[in-house]
Amino acid sequence: MVQEFKTLFEEIGGTETIEKLVEAFYPRVYADPILSPLFEGDIEEIKQKQRMFLTQFLGGPPLYSQEFGPPAMKQRHMPFEISPKRAERWLSCMKDAFKETGLDQNSAAGPFYDRLMQVAAIMVNSFE
Repeated sequence: MVQEFKTLFEEIGGTETIEKLVEAFYPRVYADPILSPLFEGDIEEIKQKQRMFLTQFLGGPPLYSQEFGPPAMKQRHMPFEISPKRAERWLSCMKDAFKETGLDQNSAAGPFYDRLMQVAAIMVNSFE
């Protein structure tokens, strides 16, 4: 018996779910007084980059790399002061976005969130 492998991208519902998640996530980030200073600039451009990154991050098409090269997220975020508190708040906004979109009810939500926790930990570059 051959078992079919699905990526996390496919398991969460693909592009449609990523779109909903990004739309639920960024208003929270921009409203958070601890995070908002990190997110200056065109929100639509930032959301598009996030959609591209998350698609690739979860095993979908390599949209981010095709346009911007390798993600190298830690390097790309070095100019920004990312403290453990900011990483925690970022994850909290993402968790709330999971709930708002119903993604928290998906069986792939746990592995997806676990990967986000790893990314958040790696991004920390300041200890306040």
